[in-house]
Amino acid sequence: MGLILMSERELQRIEVLSKVVERRTTMVSAARLLGLSARQVQRLLKTFQAEGAAALRHKARGRPSNHRYFAGVGELAIQLVREHYLDFGPTLAAEKLAANHGLVVSRETLRKWMAEAGIWLSRKQRRTFHQPRLRRESYGELVQIDGSDHRWFEERGDPCTLLVFIDDATGKLQQLRFVKSESTFSYFEALELYLKAHGCPIAFYSDKHTVFRVARAEASAGRGMTQFGRALSELNIEILCANSSQAKGRVERVNRTLQDRLVKELRLAGISDIDEANAFLPAFTTSFNDKFAKIPTRPDNLHRVLNMPADRLRDLLCKREQRYVGQQLSFSYERKQIMLEKNDISCGLVGRYVDIYEFADGRLDVRWKACSLPYTVFDKEQRVTHAAVTENKRLGEVLTWIKAQQDEARPPPKIKTNSEQIAYRKRGTKPGRRTDFMNDPAVIARRKQALARLDAAE
Repeated sequence: MGLILMSERELQRIEVLSKVVERRTTMVSAARLLGLSARQVQRLLKTFQAEGAAALRHKARGRPSNHRYFAGVGELAIQLVREHYLDFGPTLAAEKLAANHGLVVSRETLRKWMAEAGIWLSRKQRRTFHQPRLRRESYGELVQIDGSDHRWFEERGDPCTLLVFIDDATGKLQQLRFVKSESTFSYFEALELYLKAHGCPIAFYSDKHTVFRVARAEASAGRGMTQFGRALSELNIEILCANSSQAKGRVERVNRTLQDRLVKELRLAGISDIDEANAFLPAFTTSFNDKFAKIPTRPDNLHRVLNMPADRLRDLLCKREQRYVGQQLSFSYERKQIMLEKNDISCGLVGRYVDIYEFADGRLDVRWKACSLPYTVFDKEQRVTHAAVTENKRLGEVLTWIKAQQDEARPPPKIKTNSEQIAYRKRGTKPGRRTDFMNDPAVIARRKQALARLDAAE
């Protein structure tokens, strides 16, 4: 007779029906095992006893499916996809074929046709692989930096961001700093602490956040350089931006480790705000480095000593821009109108550019050739304007500020009670029609007349 191909379901039916024939199980139990009705099992049993096990095979095995598409439908679908929907996925392409061309095709069938034609690649085929990168050889040669936005205090406090500086050669945590969000001034603050503790490294390695990289290719202000990049350039430190998150995988992995270990350490210490957490970080950093730091390939320390006075470093780690002075000795800066006080120096600055130094505490310093100029703020608008462009990593801080402004400007609505809604008035103890009904003279007189009529009737 030869070999007979059967499916797993058909083999299971043979096994169960054989037990029924041998009276080792009942018809009801067999129906429950096979997921069929008792009548269907009875029909299968009759066929099995009359024609044998081969009769339980599906009758359409080896023949074309009754639900197959007609010849040429697949070629037509692929031709339409090539002409109109070459970059569409199978699901969207199937929808457009049905809506625009009247060709109804299953999305999975279309997916198979597109894969056979080389138009569609599966997710496994589209997967990209990132080759591992070896550590740098010397300490201080490359420092990876990143910000991790997370609920570091769990439900005990608001979400915040942890700025992480990690050495690529040793894996040592060089600097940790809790801030409200990633911004230029928050990175300036962390960078100042890093420089004072370790010195100047060769280069920093970061993502493409706008703190480190100008997103617009045509930008010319500051020679296409961000404020953080300008400060590093003056410090003779290079800034490199990774093309993918896998390229700076060392800081990404340590972020995941910190989101596990540091969160639990803060919970055990009972810390729930940024100031206490920053005071806790030095001890945690020392313990972390003792456990996880590696020995570099070369023993050299490539950090350079920071030989710079404090005031010079403060002028570097700030926001610096230039503004054109108009005829009225005024200029616009950050939605503020700045007016220079009239003196011998400022009178000669009409049509010239002055330097603006903005510090982290909000203080502005207007300078002309290193000479500070007195000024007054003529106008000041709100900090966040309507439809302002806000980065995703600063969204939490901006929303918190907006909510505080709304709560301050708009008092909470007063909710009326049910008595106030129906205009209920509480009755008093004074005599009068509106306050005490029972002591009203008119009511007392009517009550007496009613009692008198009742006595007369009796």
